[in-house]
Amino acid sequence: MSALDTQVGGGHYKDNAIQPIAYIHANKLGYCEGNVVKYITRWRDKNGLQDLIKIKHYIDLLIELEGLEAPSTVALTEDRFKVDLSLWPSYQLPPSHWT
Repeated sequence: MSALDTQVGGGHYKDNAIQPIAYIHANKLGYCEGNVVKYITRWRDKNGLQDLIKIKHYIDLLIELEGLEAPSTVALTEDRFKVDLSLWPSYQLPPSHWT
């Protein structure tokens, strides 16, 4: 029996076509990217909004740790569809909510 056939602590990955750990490993993803894959895969079946907040946190960490900055506007297709990201609130929870 493969370790991939066993899930410790629940069954929220059991019906997936691909286990998050197999995808993360095969694509050599780093810690932040791997956690995004893990939480986006399970959010509907395990912790709902809490998992989505964790995804946002790991994306924010990745942007910061990679030294990247978000552009002030994002053009989707035409000028009339520009989104000013500076208008979006910065949403952060204290570390006690990240578990």
